Amino acid sequence: MLIVIENLLSAEEVTRFRQHLDQAQWEAGSHSAGEVARAVKSNLQLPDEGELAIALGNHLLRALAQHPQFVSAALPKTIYPPKFNRYADGGHYGVHVDSAVMQLPGRRDSLRTDLSATVFLSAPEDYDGGELMIEGQFGAQAVKLNAGDMVLYPSSSLHQVLPVTEGARVCSFFWIQSLVRDDSQRELLYDLDQSIQALRAAGGTPHDEISRLTGIYHNLLRQWVET
Repeated sequence: MLIVIENLLSAEEVTRFRQHLDQAQWEAGSHSAGEVARAVKSNLQLPDEGELAIALGNHLLRALAQHPQFVSAALPKTIYPPKFNRYADGGHYGVHVDSAVMQLPGRRDSLRTDLSATVFLSAPEDYDGGELMIEGQFGAQAVKLNAGDMVLYPSSSLHQVLPVTEGARVCSFFWIQSLVRDDSQRELLYDLDQSIQALRAAGGTPHDEISRLTGIYHNLLRQWVET
């Protein structure tokens, strides 16, 4: 399931993010890559332990917690602290799959990567190339979103970032361990929840019928959730 979440960050928030990031000290992205990924990764990343990365990451986490569509789609249990990257001058990231398990920074426990997320912080007209190509059951899909928008997709997907031939592509990226491990179950729950919300907003549907659908949703969640 690939889901686009629009306006996770407002235009004003994106502007503040970019004011800080455009003045930041970046380092080679290969420093944080594994042995296999290092061979296909050419970009810059913000040092994870720096005050700026932590402050902007915490801002993103607060925005995620307050966004109903993200909560509905991801059913998050644990979110890896957001990272930030920059692609320019031909920077790219070849075909790869994200690690299945990641150690959480500063903690002894780890995170199972069920979902991967990219938040775009550059307007699409500000750079050429740089599409996020995500392979799914119906082929590869190119993703290049407006600044402030986010794409959410299964971490098991093969994906790549095409070379940026002009301008700069700045994004945040992170991973989520969901309360529901199985992608098809999460998709069913998401579709059901979105339908319930639409019925509530439209009005006209008897309260008892919406309550029954809500009960079905929670009973399915009760069967599938992992705490």
